[in-house]
Amino acid sequence: MNIAIYQMEVIPGNVEANHAKVKRWLEEILCKEDYDIVVLPELWTTGYTLPELDNIADVNGEPTTSFLQQLARQYEVAIVGGSFANKVEGHVYNHACVVSKTGDVVYTYDKIHLVPMLKEPAYLTGGKQHAHTFELGGVKMGLIICYDLRFPELTRKLALEGAEVVFIVAQWPLARRNHWIALQTARAIENQLYVVASNSCGSYEATEFSGTSLVIDANGEHIRQGSITEEETITATLQLEQVQQVRRHVPVFSSRMEQYY
Repeated sequence: MNIAIYQMEVIPGNVEANHAKVKRWLEEILCKEDYDIVVLPELWTTGYTLPELDNIADVNGEPTTSFLQQLARQYEVAIVGGSFANKVEGHVYNHACVVSKTGDVVYTYDKIHLVPMLKEPAYLTGGKQHAHTFELGGVKMGLIICYDLRFPELTRKLALEGAEVVFIVAQWPLARRNHWIALQTARAIENQLYVVASNSCGSYEATEFSGTSLVIDANGEHIRQGSITEEETITATLQLEQVQQVRRHVPVFSSRMEQYY
């Protein structure tokens, strides 16, 4: 399974410009090589312009959901559409959307854990639905958003549902880059699955983002890693048979003693 991650420098507060930027990126990479899945970062339509989100967020998923669907159909590629600000019944959510190559929405998720350090709870409403797995290309997958990474029980739930790949979409700050790398590596090792992470680069106001988009295999090996500062495309081929090989070799899931936890 071939994937491409867009380590994107988001244009703050400009939804139309960011849509155009993503469309150009897809045109550029897909004229050179075919990919099964492409991955975008967190809040890629607006960036972390939290005080503005009430006015510039999508409403009921539009126009961004339709934009992603049109791109998926046009280029025949599945899109893990990062996340975008989405206003529903007066509440703004950090909303993720996954679209199949036929343009069908196969999964949506609103970020559960809001970041107190960045004052997200003052501007966003946390998701109220459980995260669960979805399928692309017959493979079970999961998705979490940025701060969700700090809560291992969330990724473990997805692994227990059979996820072999977990996508992490983020705007993770440079100040805690060591956490970004260590936590992803731990999630991959403890759950014996691929972690595919798209982070943004650049900065907004006083926050620098850490880039370092990653692809980590089920053994915890970093098979691809982006730079800290550069906007770029990170590509990888996921050897999904490795997941089951690792799980047979170190049978973590059958060794669990949940009744004693």
